[in-house]
Amino acid sequence: MPFTKEEDIKAYRDMLLIRRFEEKAGQMYGMGLIGGFCHLYIGQEAVVVGMQMAIEEGDQVITGYRDHGHMLACGMDPKGVMAELTGREGGYSRGKGGSMHMFSRDRNFFGGHGIVGAQVPLGTGLAFANRYRGNDRVCLAYFGDGAANQGQVYESFNMAELWQLPVVYVIENNQYAMGTSVARASAQTNLSKRGVSFNIPGEQVDGMDVRAVRDAGARAVAFCRSGKGPYILEMMTYRYRGHSMSDPAKYRAKEEVNKMRAEHDPIEQVRVRLLDTKALTEDDLKEIDKEIKAIVNESAEFAQSSPEPDPSELWTDVLADLEA
Repeated sequence: MPFTKEEDIKAYRDMLLIRRFEEKAGQMYGMGLIGGFCHLYIGQEAVVVGMQMAIEEGDQVITGYRDHGHMLACGMDPKGVMAELTGREGGYSRGKGGSMHMFSRDRNFFGGHGIVGAQVPLGTGLAFANRYRGNDRVCLAYFGDGAANQGQVYESFNMAELWQLPVVYVIENNQYAMGTSVARASAQTNLSKRGVSFNIPGEQVDGMDVRAVRDAGARAVAFCRSGKGPYILEMMTYRYRGHSMSDPAKYRAKEEVNKMRAEHDPIEQVRVRLLDTKALTEDDLKEIDKEIKAIVNESAEFAQSSPEPDPSELWTDVLADLEA
């Protein structure tokens, strides 16, 4: 289904914010300002932006550790995300969680999770809560092609179908998991079929085209919201960088990455469309890029100026205060 001019502009801005934010995060990691693990979302922006366009206020999102893009798409403040990456007090987890442990109850983002596949049963639990409470909310549970082989994924599939839970399982198949081609790691490489034995419908989607993602997402979300149970969307996508900042990605040819960038880049597709339809001019696009860079630079400055957590923070957020 074609995008309106406004939808194309929003998709462009949202994807560009993620791209520029992740580029800045990569720079800051290289400068030693971000420690630990850092998994960038560059190349996969259309997946989360398209899916976010398909859900409603109150629907929930949960994902794995490649999570910065999901946070930004959910509307979380770039300053708070970047501050958390740098381990500062102004971060979403007060600087104590870092890249893989951020949450926002206000934005219905239930976290990036460092344990491979851990978010799938948790997302299924969110959907169970929706069903139990009798609301019409839907949960999006994202995971990658590597996590698709985890046993807890199939336990979740079984329960979700048994209880007709409103959860869309979004498999972000960037083709290499940590560094192993999906063809070498999975006997069934069409991951949209992984729910067949549980009677869960699924489909493959061009995860580099934000329009295709939005349309498939809308179908899946409507299916779940109507009480028909879970749905699987396999997003055929691609990450341009290594699995994490410490991965040189020598398991694939540079020509392969360059070809994907040149022919399938999700942001460039929208950029060309905006120009071809005369919705925006080159000057308009440059102005958007300037605005996005200013937002990202502001987040980086905030992250570096925010103080480190006080040592007393070690003892907070460990147990729930039931008397509060």
